[in-house]
Amino acid sequence: QVRVVESGGGSVPVGGSLTLSCVASGSIFTINAMRWYRQAPGNQRELVAQSTSVGSIYYADSVKGRFTISTGDAKNTVYLQMDSLKPDDTAVYYCNVLGDSRPGARSDLDSWGQGTQVTVSS
Repeated sequence: QVRVVESGGGSVPVGGSLTLSCVASGSIFTINAMRWYRQAPGNQRELVAQSTSVGSIYYADSVKGRFTISTGDAKNTVYLQMDSLKPDDTAVYYCNVLGDSRPGARSDLDSWGQGTQVTVSS
């Protein structure tokens, strides 16, 4: 079993900053990618940012220049630094971990956290 836990959400005013954290633990052999998604009420879940084990970084156009994804030294932790927050950033943010649960598993790991609420008030 794999456990993914997010933290760091909260309520901030427009223009404020928050840093989300995500830690993955359990039956993990290797992590290939760690992603942040978000879902606002009535909207589909959207990919916000991704960091891969080979150093590739992706940002959605809506957050480029404002959000920064980074991984911890232990490689099972990912952060999302969110600056210049806007009301449209209000959503539940989810961490998604992709990888192998054991040698030769070929990307069988696809685990999600429970989400953390981010609210930006104008």
